[in-house]
Amino acid sequence: MPETIPLFEGFGLGLRPPHYADFLEREIPVDFVEVISENFMVHGGRPLYVLDAVRERHPVAMHGVSMSIGSADGVKPDYLRRLKALVDRVDPLWVSDHLCWTGLEGFNSHDLLPLPYTEEAMEVVCANIARVQDILERPILLENPSSYLTFADDEMTEHGFMARMCEATGCSLLLDINNIYVSGTNHGFDPVAYIAGVPADRVRQIHLAGHSQGRGLLIDTHDQPVPDPVWALYGIACRRFGLVATMIERDDDIPPLVDLLAELDIARAHAAGLERAA
Repeated sequence: MPETIPLFEGFGLGLRPPHYADFLEREIPVDFVEVISENFMVHGGRPLYVLDAVRERHPVAMHGVSMSIGSADGVKPDYLRRLKALVDRVDPLWVSDHLCWTGLEGFNSHDLLPLPYTEEAMEVVCANIARVQDILERPILLENPSSYLTFADDEMTEHGFMARMCEATGCSLLLDINNIYVSGTNHGFDPVAYIAGVPADRVRQIHLAGHSQGRGLLIDTHDQPVPDPVWALYGIACRRFGLVATMIERDDDIPPLVDLLAELDIARAHAAGLERAA
C-alpha cells in the first residue's frame, strides 16, 4: 500500500445527475470530478455507464457518505466489498469519507453524526481506518464534518483529533472550509485558529460550499453559493496549505453548470493570487 497520497493541484466539481448530459456531451473545463461513491456501488445500469464515460475524460475522486468510520461495531463488510469493487473499476485519485458515524447494528441513519473527541473514540476510529485501508489497499481521506453539538467528555479539539488520527494511521484529510465556518459559528471557536492547527502535510483536497441560517445555528445545506466569509477563509487556507485539489460541492437547489463553473473560477483566482504572492 502506498504510504501517502500524492498531491494533485487542480479544480473540480461534484458530478450530479442534473449535469450528466453536460459531462457526456461536451468538454467541461475541470481538472477532476468527484462522485458520491454510494450512487455508483451498483451492478450496472446508467449510473455506471455515465461514470465510465466521465472517467475516460477526467480523473475521478470517490467521496462516500456511509462508511461510518466512527462506528463502534466497525465498517460493514458488505459495504467495503462493494466499495472495493468500485475502486478497482474507477482507479480514483483517492477515496474519502467523513469523520463521523452514520449507524449502528445494521441501522443507517443517513446522517453524518458527530463523534466525541476522546481517547476511546480515537481507538475505534483508528482501528476502523486501518481495516478500510488494508482492504482498499490505499490510504484514505477523511473530511471534517459540520456539527451542531459538542460533547462534555471531549478531550481534544477536532483538528487535534484529526492530527493524531493521521499520524496513527497514515490517512490524509479532505478539509471542508464551509464546515469549519459552520461549526466555528455554531460552537464559538475561531476558524482561523482551527486551520492553523490542521496538519498541513496531510491535506489533499478542499471542499467549498454554502450553508443556510437555521434557528440559532448555521446549517450545512449545500444549497447556496459559497458565501463571502467562506471565500475569505479559503484564502487563508490557500496560504497555509498551498495548492491542493479544490472543488465546489453543491447537493441541493443545484444551478446550471455554468454557475458552478463561475464559482470555480473564483477559487482559481484565489489560488492565482497565492502564486503571485509567492
